[in-house]
Amino acid sequence: MGIQTIAIAGDHASPELKAVLAEQLRAAGHTVLDLGTNGPESVDYPSFADAVAAALADGRANAGVLICGTGIGISIAANRHRHVRAALCHTPTEARLTRLHNDANVLCLGARTIGVEVAKDCVATFFTTEFEGGRHARRVAMLG
Repeated sequence: MGIQTIAIAGDHASPELKAVLAEQLRAAGHTVLDLGTNGPESVDYPSFADAVAAALADGRANAGVLICGTGIGISIAANRHRHVRAALCHTPTEARLTRLHNDANVLCLGARTIGVEVAKDCVATFFTTEFEGGRHARRVAMLG
């Protein structure tokens, strides 16, 4: 995927993991657009999925990372947007395959279900894996 601007956001379960991942992305040379939240006060995860989707739509970001407690709700919310291909990943293998085969543009993670080191491995893999194209391109085109 190369160097890019990555929008990152999450709900109240996300701030600690989000901060670690944002620093990792910056260290890899990416620009990070942090769209919140940054505290433990209860917030609604669909709002943060919408914020990342808007950043992708208007060109402020090329890709995104979304985090909630399990990653499930925020991935559902993100995928309501036609231009978003959000994938919930628990392993670097899933992160690699969703880029290779699905051309995912948003990585979703569960702050309460994945360890920090595995999350970092998923991020590193997601943002260094290119879409394979070929037979997968037809299927991806059907999504958007």
